[in-house]
Amino acid sequence: MGAAQMASLLQVQAKTIAEQDERIAALTHQLDWFRRQIFGSKSERFAPEPDPSQLHLGEAFPVPATTVEKTRAIPAHTRRVHQADGAQDGEELPFFDESKVPIQTITLVHADVEGLSPDQYEVIGEKVTYRIAQRPGAYHVLKYRRPVIKLKATAKILTLPAPVGVLEGSRADVSFIAGLLMDKFAWHLPLYRQHQRLAAAGITVSRPWLTQLAQRSISLLEPIYTAQFASIRQARVKAMDETPIKAGRSGHGKMRTGYFWPLYGERDEVCFPFHASRSASFVTQTLGLKPAENAVLLSDGYAAYERYAEKTGIQHARCWAHARRALFDALNAEPTGAAEALEQIKVLYAIEDDIRELKLTGQAKQLHRLAHSKPRVELFFEWIDEQLQRAGFTPSNPFIQALNYVRERRVGLEVFLTDPDVPVDTNHLERALRVIPMGRKNWLFCWTELGARHVGIIQSLIATCRLHGVDPYTYLVDVLQRVSQHPASRVAELTPRLWTQHFGDDPLRSDLYKIGA
Repeated sequence: MGAAQMASLLQVQAKTIAEQDERIAALTHQLDWFRRQIFGSKSERFAPEPDPSQLHLGEAFPVPATTVEKTRAIPAHTRRVHQADGAQDGEELPFFDESKVPIQTITLVHADVEGLSPDQYEVIGEKVTYRIAQRPGAYHVLKYRRPVIKLKATAKILTLPAPVGVLEGSRADVSFIAGLLMDKFAWHLPLYRQHQRLAAAGITVSRPWLTQLAQRSISLLEPIYTAQFASIRQARVKAMDETPIKAGRSGHGKMRTGYFWPLYGERDEVCFPFHASRSASFVTQTLGLKPAENAVLLSDGYAAYERYAEKTGIQHARCWAHARRALFDALNAEPTGAAEALEQIKVLYAIEDDIRELKLTGQAKQLHRLAHSKPRVELFFEWIDEQLQRAGFTPSNPFIQALNYVRERRVGLEVFLTDPDVPVDTNHLERALRVIPMGRKNWLFCWTELGARHVGIIQSLIATCRLHGVDPYTYLVDVLQRVSQHPASRVAELTPRLWTQHFGDDPLRSDLYKIGA
């Protein structure tokens, strides 16, 4: 074999080895990602490696301990002394809300006082100790006694009709219906577990009856959800995302994958409309073709949102948290470069923290961002251009892919600099939609698409209640009784945002709360 052939063969082998190394690196990156999804922490908290040449603060300036743990001697070791929770010292601990938690008072009398008459001793004080107690299930049965009366003068027979419930002909009180919905959708307790708990409490009902209660009661709430959804669509700044849910059967033992499309408005309202797929047409169907003036849509990098923005002419803002996530996933591929990028994004979030601490809004917020965030953003994208021009990286490198992802979305990522109403990311929406994956981990799927729509309706109201500091149980007990009597033209008053103003001071209660009042 000649020298030229040998050189050519070595070049081919070197190219093959380089391609194989690149593929191994890509597969290793994917494997690490899948391991983290299954076994590792989902947190994206970034803790950079310490610089070995830099002294820690504690090494340069030792800080004395502010607290000293009490210890007691144990053979071969010491053990921390148990800290009491205050139950023995007679102190009244404010660990519960007396307006919500029923209190049963038990008076303990000293043995030396028993048998003495009141004039033989004097009460000079009192010590109070609290214990948290529980009755299994804590269910109640309301027994309505309706005497049948006969008037002697006219022989007329009188009796009151049975009290009208929220659901006609149902034995379920409104307090039970609200509790059922809260257990299922706020605390993610599947109906079959609630059925078991009812049986343990001595109440015999069928499982299908619980399902029917949930369906019928949520149907009553649908007009309120519709009014809230209309309010969000009218908002100028909206955030949108999508999350999957198994809903409806596609065959024996198989479920279809549908999607909730969470929509968050600038007035702290959120709705979870359900659609059968992730088709881009559902973005238009959800948002409509007539957005508000100067409307802004904040989203992740899904192309469907970009196409909707181009179609309607609205401004499309991008999420910095998703940009950061792409760089975080590239840490293993390029630790130094990815860490530098994360540090620069960290500065932007520190500026947002300052804005919240200073409680800046409107023009003051915009000026603060222009003065502090804009120079940082410009330096960040200049740094990205420098990294992409460096030699030694292949296009398939995760770090390069992450940089390209961020640079391609630069225009959308800079929208928050000039519009103070636009958040820096969609984290507020992601926090609100956590109820969907949390529920999915417990009840797994919805038997039908109608069931998925009902989940979206009730979760929209419960999540919005939490955003406005409204107790969801109190809210549901009230509106379930009020919705059938409230004027349809004013149904928006029953949405959690407006309910507090109109009815929050004097909500409707169940008859259960009237006993002994």
